Amino acid sequence: MKAAIISLNSTSSKWTAEAMRKYFKEVDELSVSDLEINISGRTAEAFYKGKPLSEYDCIYCKGSFRYAQLLRSLATIMQGKCYMPISPEAYTVAHDKLLTQLMLQQHNIPMPKTYISSTVKAAREILSNMNYPIIMKFPQGTQGKGVLFADSFGSASSILDALSELKQSFIIQEYIDTDSSDIRAIVVGDKVVGAMMRRGSPEEKRSNIHAGGVGEPIELDDASKETAVKAAKATGADICGVDMLESVKGPLVIETNISPGLQGVVKATKIDIADKIAKFLAEKTAGWLEKKKAKTSKDIMKDLRSSDNESNIITSLDYRGSRILLPEIVTKASGIKSADQVEIIINKDKVTLKKLDIS
Repeated sequence: MKAAIISLNSTSSKWTAEAMRKYFKEVDELSVSDLEINISGRTAEAFYKGKPLSEYDCIYCKGSFRYAQLLRSLATIMQGKCYMPISPEAYTVAHDKLLTQLMLQQHNIPMPKTYISSTVKAAREILSNMNYPIIMKFPQGTQGKGVLFADSFGSASSILDALSELKQSFIIQEYIDTDSSDIRAIVVGDKVVGAMMRRGSPEEKRSNIHAGGVGEPIELDDASKETAVKAAKATGADICGVDMLESVKGPLVIETNISPGLQGVVKATKIDIADKIAKFLAEKTAGWLEKKKAKTSKDIMKDLRSSDNESNIITSLDYRGSRILLPEIVTKASGIKSADQVEIIINKDKVTLKKLDIS
């Protein structure tokens, strides 16, 4: 099997690529910054460094919100041509906090109360009815960037004035007091393969590792695991980081991340997350190839049934000891039964079977 990981060449991506080499015959590490999409008329094609993108059985794409549209375009073009653990829509949804909140709401996944307004006047009305403190967020941003904390109507109003000058849209969200901590769970397929509690410093409301937070291992309860997996599935990602807050109502999802960093969670849990991702990708790719092979055989059979003419089938052969076993599709297409007598004509590099009419 041949795979590619397209990313910003982070440490996490390098770990994953190295782990994938244990399960794939060939693994290419490609930079997302060298990717191009050519859309013209009825055709769309992906290019890498000016040349058509090679054929792969598996492509795992990662990147920041700046590359969301590019990666969505690539995933759309490659959909059905190889296994990809991230759906095209996920690159748009997971990189936009507003779309993420809408997605969570539509799938009935618990989250903090969230508001968005179309005008400054409407936003100020929302702020006047909020219980403080609150959180104000930019729709785009990672690693805790673009997250603002307001402990009163006055400070929230000042932030609102600044945002209106910057022509920035924003989200207003209730503040869940967790003592500057949150949970990062890594979902791979239907499982949480590792989780950590991230704790920020007393003066820092963000708990992100990149914002100075410290991670420690945590064993999630069943409700938290189920919530994390549901959030990843709703996002459209087989591999996903899910950020949650512990509350009296249970786990609340605040964000999904389809390009999660692995350093923090690996350091905290001592779990080889990259290997779990690589093994999962290999298993899913093998399954995808089996389905593709089965579909090809089905299409061939359909063509054979619709034609009385001789047909050519290009395939590999299986052996049992020194004996050749013909593929099942040949048996079905020929109509020869186990009780039939056949004439076998043997030439170098050629074997012909002919059913005998002995009636």
